[in-house]
Amino acid sequence: MENFIIAAVLIVLLFFCVRASIKHFRGEGGCCGGGDYKAKKKKLSSVAAKKTFAVEGMSCQHCVNRVMEAVNSIPGASADVKLKRGLVIVSMETPMEDAVIAEAIEKAGYKVTGTK
Repeated sequence: MENFIIAAVLIVLLFFCVRASIKHFRGEGGCCGGGDYKAKKKKLSSVAAKKTFAVEGMSCQHCVNRVMEAVNSIPGASADVKLKRGLVIVSMETPMEDAVIAEAIEKAGYKVTGTK
């Protein structure tokens, strides 16, 4: 009887672990402490320039939110994050140095590996 109870407990634990892993790899879970919150897009009065940054380390919606909020905190800049491709497209009201944007992304905990 004890073996049956132990096996049942292990099966239930395994079920929850597999379910959480599937959500994580789909980018649906709050792997970094995320949840259901989604960062709002920042609207600019005009777009004078766009720049694309390759970013490593983003794995979920919470990561997207952190990067968007980091870039959106820069006056005159707005971010659009493509999680699956690892890209951050930054729209700017006036052209600015890549280093300013890269620094904001890296302060949020991610690595900028290139620009386009």
